[in-house]
Amino acid sequence: MDVRPFWLAGRPATGDGELTVTNSHDGRVVGVCSVPTPGQVEQAVAAADAVRKRAAALPVHVRAEALAHVARRLAERAEEIAGLITEENGKPVLWARGEVGRAVSTFRFAAEEARRLGGEAMRLDTEPAAAGRLAYVSRVPRGPILAITPFNFPLNLVAHKVAPAIAVGAPVVVKPAPATPLSALLLGEILAETDLPEGMFSVLPVPNERAAALVEDPRLPVVSFTGSGPVGYSIMDSVPRKHVTLELGGNAAAVVLADADLDWAASRVALYSNYQAGQSCIAVQRVIVEESVREEFLTRLVPAVEALVTGDPADEKTQVGPLVSEAAAERVEQWIAEAVAGGARVLTGGTRDGATVAPTVLTDVPAGARVACEEVFGPVMTVQGVPDADAAFAAVNDSRYGLQAGVFTRSLDVAFRANRELEVGGVVIGDVPSYRADQMPYGGVKESGAGREGIRSAMADYTYEKVMVLTGLTL
Repeated sequence: MDVRPFWLAGRPATGDGELTVTNSHDGRVVGVCSVPTPGQVEQAVAAADAVRKRAAALPVHVRAEALAHVARRLAERAEEIAGLITEENGKPVLWARGEVGRAVSTFRFAAEEARRLGGEAMRLDTEPAAAGRLAYVSRVPRGPILAITPFNFPLNLVAHKVAPAIAVGAPVVVKPAPATPLSALLLGEILAETDLPEGMFSVLPVPNERAAALVEDPRLPVVSFTGSGPVGYSIMDSVPRKHVTLELGGNAAAVVLADADLDWAASRVALYSNYQAGQSCIAVQRVIVEESVREEFLTRLVPAVEALVTGDPADEKTQVGPLVSEAAAERVEQWIAEAVAGGARVLTGGTRDGATVAPTVLTDVPAGARVACEEVFGPVMTVQGVPDADAAFAAVNDSRYGLQAGVFTRSLDVAFRANRELEVGGVVIGDVPSYRADQMPYGGVKESGAGREGIRSAMADYTYEKVMVLTGLTL
């Protein structure tokens, strides 16, 4: 099998090690990529640092056209890339195609935002002492960005870091997840087709234990991390003087109130607790149902979950595939067993076959069970009844996480109340918390992270405001 090169300052390169990528469904080797040496990592960082001023000065049309080119090429190669995502991640091709489509949009939105990124003129002669003065406020890149990306969206979550970096004129060094580096390397291949200057990007598939040196390097003043809370906060604590953005985990709640369309709610909760085998930080994990409709809701939910097609992720009909590894599936199985030992009831699922966990619905889950208070990151949901909306919103907030929540209600007043009261970064009314538009601000509060993704929001995170004051003008 050919060894895929990594991307060092915009050029393909090979190192002295190899990383083997396997398919979690059947254990096949799907790719081998080269691993850079410490010296090559140093070259990549030095190149990013060397090009930072040129990158910041790139004309907007150069940045925008590079981003638009990536969007076009992703669309042209969509089926090939979706197949690659399925192979390395285990994500059903149904969802892999959706991820490619979202990545196309992410780069297209970035091209549009790059063209809109401009300065603002501000008259200062609102006071006599500032007569004849005008401020010009612009946004300036903080410097090269270290992007550390996870396995669950191996293309689009890389796009959400790379695209806004290019849009603002910041070099970016990508460290993809060791389990799924191939999609990021393919993105590097497409970026290399553009007219971006050498050093503008590198994709370095280094092991996790070598990431600390990159995090600590002063030439990378921005660290954008998506992944687990313990790792994210250890990064933030290790570099307190850097600008660190963290997109961390959650245990997303879906609230189903008595006035909801129960058929719609059950179908959406069933699918989006289990899409991508639950390996999404906004997959439905906690279902909080008004007690008056709890049994009626469950009679719809359980059959909807059991109707999901589980199996080979390459099969067009499969909706639920394997987890990223058998070890991940074993952990989820253990958490289910712990909950059951504590008194939880399994309404459906609860079994494991290799890396695949059957879509699982639990009730009567003890409050301290890990499936209730931690992030499962697997196809498992808990269902609890509450007397009213007050109790439902209190239950949502009874979590150290706060990424997104969904509220099924027909009441506009309740919708705005949910937006006021829920301690999360996003509230989705009439649907699951799993909804994300790639242009909207996305991120959490509490232990779900710091900063926001979404193209314009990330561009703001990657830059700072700079003020130039013009003096002696006739305004």
